[in-house]
Amino acid sequence: MSAKIIDGKAFAAGVRGRVASHVARLKADHGITPGLAVVLVGEDPASEVYVRSKGKSTVEAGMNSYEHKLDADTSEATLLALIDALNKDPAVNGILVQLPLPKHLDADLVINAIDPAKDVDGFHISNVGLLGTGQKSMVPCTPLGCLMMLRDHHGSLSGLDAVVVGRSNIVGKPMAQLLLGDSCTVTIAHSRTKDLAEVCRRADILVAAVGRPEMIPGDWVKPGATVIDVGINRIERDGKTKLVGDVHYASCAEVAGAITPVPGGVGPMTIACLLANTLTAACRANGLPEPEG
Repeated sequence: MSAKIIDGKAFAAGVRGRVASHVARLKADHGITPGLAVVLVGEDPASEVYVRSKGKSTVEAGMNSYEHKLDADTSEATLLALIDALNKDPAVNGILVQLPLPKHLDADLVINAIDPAKDVDGFHISNVGLLGTGQKSMVPCTPLGCLMMLRDHHGSLSGLDAVVVGRSNIVGKPMAQLLLGDSCTVTIAHSRTKDLAEVCRRADILVAAVGRPEMIPGDWVKPGATVIDVGINRIERDGKTKLVGDVHYASCAEVAGAITPVPGGVGPMTIACLLANTLTAACRANGLPEPEG
């Protein structure tokens, strides 16, 4: 068996195109331009790349992009004051504080200072609670992108056995909630799961989000299963730096029915869903129908 490759890059391009079309209609019909504010504290190289990419994608979708770059030694009070100002700014529909933050800043305190209606990352405790109870919320971008690709591939997910390897607040837990909401039978596995290989082998849908390079080999995958690889890991191989996922792609692709590659799988969907969440927030703020799909 050779797995179907789920092309996240192409899927994300479609999502961004639909977002841009909806933004154009918002401008033409209502004079509304959604705005996304991204806050970067310090000079983490990877974070700077992400922020630039997010800003570029925001502008390409026809939205307003507001970037706030603060020094690494910025005080908690200064950062919270900025968030308060953004919460009150009607031109800003979405607020994203780039993680990780410098160690002297309390990330939970900072994230929970964001207006939940503008929390386009879906990390605020209110949005976490709403998602967990099946109510309307802001949904974390990476799990949302995974769900969209799964729905596109399978149609209905009802009754499928899903295993999520990884229990982070950013991916693992919200991914499990979304799959449960689509009527999957869901297991969250992690480093202390007994016989992890056997747990993975029973999954119709296997989501790997552990941050360990190529941890899951092909013989952990049920024949015909759909494998969603959230991991993005930089490793040295043959004297070169290479990006790999949390699954061993070559061996898993021989067994799986469908698989996301790394790069070009889940990654592009994260930014596409960030734009979609910002658009949704703008529509909700103005009492307009939310975009679908």
